[in-house]
Amino acid sequence: MDGVPEPHTGWTFLTNHARVLAAIADNQNARIRDIAAHCRLTERAVQKIIVDLEEDGYLSHTREGRGNTYRIDPGKVLRHPAEAGLGLTVASLLSLLVKDEADRSGPVAPPGPRHADALRR
Repeated sequence: MDGVPEPHTGWTFLTNHARVLAAIADNQNARIRDIAAHCRLTERAVQKIIVDLEEDGYLSHTREGRGNTYRIDPGKVLRHPAEAGLGLTVASLLSLLVKDEADRSGPVAPPGPRHADALRR
């Protein structure tokens, strides 16, 4: 079946909802097809995730011609009680996930001294 992403087994650090939100943050005019390809999900899965995000107020969209323009609410507090209790917002999550294309193509910097110490503990 052409266009269906290969399945992934095992666990990952990010949910598909976070991946879709980050893809939309990268391009607020992205088509569902492009988001699905970027996130390695089916278009149907992306549609469902967008509905979830809109129903809970994390995302909204306006129709522009044949496409959509998405708007993320950066001040919305994250859902999980562990993050919500700390007041962590969508903006704080996206600041970790979204990077300029120039940053993506560059090498990953090794952790600094403070990060290395934290990893040893």
